[in-house]
Amino acid sequence: MGILRTTTSIIGWSSLATVGTFVAWTRNSKFVPMTTTDEIFTNVIYNHLNPERNPTFHDLCIRRVPLSKIRPELLEKDGKLVEQFCAGVWSGFGYTIQRKILERLSRGPETAHQLWDREELKASSYPLGTQITDHFEVVSHSPSAIMVRCGDSPKNSDVRETDGLFEMRAEVKEAEGVAEFQLKSCFYQGLGKSDTGAPPINAAAGWLHQLYTKLWMESALRNVVR
Repeated sequence: MGILRTTTSIIGWSSLATVGTFVAWTRNSKFVPMTTTDEIFTNVIYNHLNPERNPTFHDLCIRRVPLSKIRPELLEKDGKLVEQFCAGVWSGFGYTIQRKILERLSRGPETAHQLWDREELKASSYPLGTQITDHFEVVSHSPSAIMVRCGDSPKNSDVRETDGLFEMRAEVKEAEGVAEFQLKSCFYQGLGKSDTGAPPINAAAGWLHQLYTKLWMESALRNVVR
């Protein structure tokens, strides 16, 4: 999760006038409890990648948007809403700095098949196996959720020392008149038994991660609203 720490440090939130501005702008993005009964922990992918059942850092951010504010064409076909939400995460301004860092580190002939440029990140429907900026790979895609593996290059397909899963979900709740968007994270040590028995991210890094998640949420929503 070093790239995440580096990115949040570089951002320094200097692009926002004040901390108060950021808090106000992201006030509708809420973190809610995510227990170990969540379906991500029963997923065959997670169980394969965390064979020692090492402790996790996990969280869930939710944002609700009135259906009247959603682009109508995204509500006409199953799967379009989550695909555009996912495209908004990776092509949005919230991911720009991290994308540029990874581009300097890893873009080249070996990663030419991956998604790098904003235009292709925005245009993709993120089918299974899509690789993003040499740090994410789509490992699950359904009409309501797209999950990527993170923590290392997709070129390393083995169980990893530093690993994680990140899920983007979009669900229409007709009875409530809203679309609910979710960003779900789960980080863990995959290789070997944890020596500390503690989650792989401490409280300070977790706080930065949650600020960054809120930035991604608000940035991504620009791709789905009118």
